[in-house]
Amino acid sequence: MKFYPLTADRWNDFEQLFGPRGAYAGCWCMYWRITRKAFEAGQGEDNRCAMKSIVDAGRPTGLLGYRDGMAVAWCAVAPRDEFPSLERSPVLKRLDEQPVWSIVCLFVHKDHRGQGVAGMMIEAVIEHVRDQGGHIVEAYPYVPKTAKAPPVTSYMGFPSLYEQHGFELCASPSKSKQIMRYTLS
Repeated sequence: MKFYPLTADRWNDFEQLFGPRGAYAGCWCMYWRITRKAFEAGQGEDNRCAMKSIVDAGRPTGLLGYRDGMAVAWCAVAPRDEFPSLERSPVLKRLDEQPVWSIVCLFVHKDHRGQGVAGMMIEAVIEHVRDQGGHIVEAYPYVPKTAKAPPVTSYMGFPSLYEQHGFELCASPSKSKQIMRYTLS
């Protein structure tokens, strides 16, 4: 696999990966970037346009994962400040004032799930953050209550995925959420 930041010249690949509905019901990876009210009002085309504006402005958004020249995975990762809704979250409050890069979405095309793609994305994210001068990657995985979790709850990944790639548990702010970190040396 190969991994590239989402830029304006890769927008069509992002659109193709997310499909006409924008991945999870018109999200277009805007859930953590705007207020809940704006997100719900914009599900679909408005969220797509909002994400396109962010990409066109050159702001950090995340990485696309390619297999055989086709985008098959996405990981939203950027400095935490890029996710205002995360900043307002009563559950996922900042642990401290250290600058972190936050992983807020991990999406793998259904035809490529169960093949280790998510783990490869995590490894690529670590290298990307290192290349950007970051020192801490933070993730907010969902703690499943059953063996199979629905996609709407699993888009941030599971603790076991992050543990396999060297992330350490820092907090368990609720029964269903953890805050995990990977510190770059």
